[in-house]
Amino acid sequence: MGISKVYFTDMRTKNGDNLLQKLQRLIKTAGIGNIDFENKYVAVKMHFGEPGNLAFLRPNYAKAVADVVKELGGKPFLTDCNTLYVGGRKNALDHLDSANLNGFNPMTTGCQVLIADGLKGTDEALVPVEGGSYVKEAKIGRAVMDADVFISLNHFKGHEAAGFGGALKNIGMGCGSRAGKMEMHSAGKPHIDQDLCIGCKACAKICAHDAPQYKKKKASIDHNKCVGCGRCIGVCPKDAVLPASDESNDIMNRKIAEYTKAVIDGRPSFHISLVIDVSPYCDCHAENDAAIVPNVGMFASFDPVALDVACADAVNAQPVMSNSKLDDCGEEERACHHHDHFTSIFPDTNWRSAVEHGAKIGIGNMEYELITVK
Repeated sequence: MGISKVYFTDMRTKNGDNLLQKLQRLIKTAGIGNIDFENKYVAVKMHFGEPGNLAFLRPNYAKAVADVVKELGGKPFLTDCNTLYVGGRKNALDHLDSANLNGFNPMTTGCQVLIADGLKGTDEALVPVEGGSYVKEAKIGRAVMDADVFISLNHFKGHEAAGFGGALKNIGMGCGSRAGKMEMHSAGKPHIDQDLCIGCKACAKICAHDAPQYKKKKASIDHNKCVGCGRCIGVCPKDAVLPASDESNDIMNRKIAEYTKAVIDGRPSFHISLVIDVSPYCDCHAENDAAIVPNVGMFASFDPVALDVACADAVNAQPVMSNSKLDDCGEEERACHHHDHFTSIFPDTNWRSAVEHGAKIGIGNMEYELITVK
């Protein structure tokens, strides 16, 4: 695979030219118009932000992208899948409430918001992963797979398990149903918190393998029968069914790359990353720590692997923001990690494992040419 093109514009503006116009100019220059959008359903995958977090992308950016899609004849909708963990986005109703709270609605973005894996996170499409080493059949939110065109709009930031969250994380982990997210996080099978279980038998009704067993009106899961599909996690009304967290970060990252392949294989896709408010943790946190580096700019590419590598390189070229988690590491510690800012913050993670595996399975290229758009 040849060198991929990644397009970049900084955050500088002047009279008569604002950041939203620059974003639209960036994606048009990067070639988004080469996609046939006419009367096509277009999934714009982004993160709506956990309530309490203020580092997520503003809805204004989503509207700028949606407006370009509509200008090109497409029918855009913003989408994400429900979370595996307990919080403000674990089911579609809470998720939509959270999106509205953070400003995402048809009035502000010019398009509808759909939660791709349905009410309880169980509406999924099973998508084969050709050449997958870890995932043979990815569990992807159905609305994502029903779309004709896929666009990822990413907030580039740190992540305690993946190293950073960029295009691959937004697509792979983000588009997985709740069961898909469990598969990426875990090699094991779920278990039940007996203190939270109310014996409602919702898990038994959804299980095709008779794995939930009951004793004294409390459920437990027979792991000899359980196949690890994770549907019981989605239906439990008390969040008593808990996933195992026994997968290494490297394997999780490679699974993310394989889930990304399931999402983008066989249809047009385009990828946008905004390297701003680079918080050390994911927008899934109900808070955001101070940015670790200054705002860098906006990036776009048809190649999600090259896009992630370009964004990581750009962050690592930045000075350290004072009074940030990165600043806490100290100059000696950062030098020990060769000034890889993400490794300095999370020394037990290896962000390269995702992009390297993505290149190996053919979803992109780690070599890129950076083209600046004014």
